[in-house]
Amino acid sequence: MDTQALIKQQVNTHPVVLYMKGTPQFPMCGFSATVVQVLRAAGVEQFHSVNVLEDPAIREGIKQFANWPTIPQLYVNGEFIGGCDILREMFQSGELQQVLAGARNVSA
Repeated sequence: MDTQALIKQQVNTHPVVLYMKGTPQFPMCGFSATVVQVLRAAGVEQFHSVNVLEDPAIREGIKQFANWPTIPQLYVNGEFIGGCDILREMFQSGELQQVLAGARNVSA
């Protein structure tokens, strides 16, 4: 399976997917740590995370997938939502909580 197909499968299989540096328990950059905190503050306990540091093909491929140059990237119900700054703004306005409330199998 090529990288783009793998990414498409990941975002379509899991209701909430975060491509990040490190893991939710041990983020390897401040932006990834912030997004994990925002998700938890929005009431999301369970989400699928992909550590892009473990796979260079995914690290580059995810930037092309959404045409978004930075990591972390959040996907909900297969749709690209945004990176750190966008997610922080969406959380503050309440928009992120609404998006997450619509995620399949997620209590937010």
